[in-house]
Amino acid sequence: MSSDALYLLHTQPDPQRLAAWAARHRLLDTQGDLGYALHALLHAAFGEHAPQPFRYLDAEQGLLAYTRLSAAELAQCAALADPDVAAALGLGQTLNHAGLSARPFPTQWAVGHALGFEVRVRPIIREGKTGRERDAFLAAVEKAGGSELDRSEVYVQWLRELLARQGGAELVDANVTRYQLLGVTRKTQKGGSDDARHSRVVSGPDAVLTGQLRVMDPQAFTQLLAHGVGRHRAFGFGLLLLRSARA
Repeated sequence: MSSDALYLLHTQPDPQRLAAWAARHRLLDTQGDLGYALHALLHAAFGEHAPQPFRYLDAEQGLLAYTRLSAAELAQCAALADPDVAAALGLGQTLNHAGLSARPFPTQWAVGHALGFEVRVRPIIREGKTGRERDAFLAAVEKAGGSELDRSEVYVQWLRELLARQGGAELVDANVTRYQLLGVTRKTQKGGSDDARHSRVVSGPDAVLTGQLRVMDPQAFTQLLAHGVGRHRAFGFGLLLLRSARA
């Protein structure tokens, strides 16, 4: 494994096998989000090398993730996975895991290079000393004293500031192409009398933004891709899908 390498992983999870595996392990989300189930499935298949950030597009397009491991290295990690895990993730039954592909992704970028992007994010902020997560739009409305604001503009500004903090790229333009209020399943931290983890549903914004960005620091940009954008990156958010910039 090379810390300088970056690969784009693609798998084709089997929807029925995934649902059966998630139900057996009590990971089904009441609102239909597969983020936690896929998070657990990737860890069951690849252990500590589970790729993130990832994004599950749909049953036809499958799952994409950035990883530092090649297809051969990932296959080696997954070789000892339970058969039902491999089947649910779409890895196949052969030694080379025919359902898994990981193509090398560019790590050399010119400063100022413009790229189109799409990213699914959880546009939230953490408030004060409590660290409570809150919808960035609701926080902006409160700060503006109840003034009418455009949700899309607030989320674009949130992404602009986030990229500036994370480094590597600056936002050129963007717009929100999908928004929903989504409750997602999370596990509480261990603690208390039973020292057990329990499931809870956390409600918050789920948005897809598309637009253009500009590479400002090539090395930091590669780190940004590998790390992901924003929070909840281990649960299906934050993966930057790139394409050639529009004219």
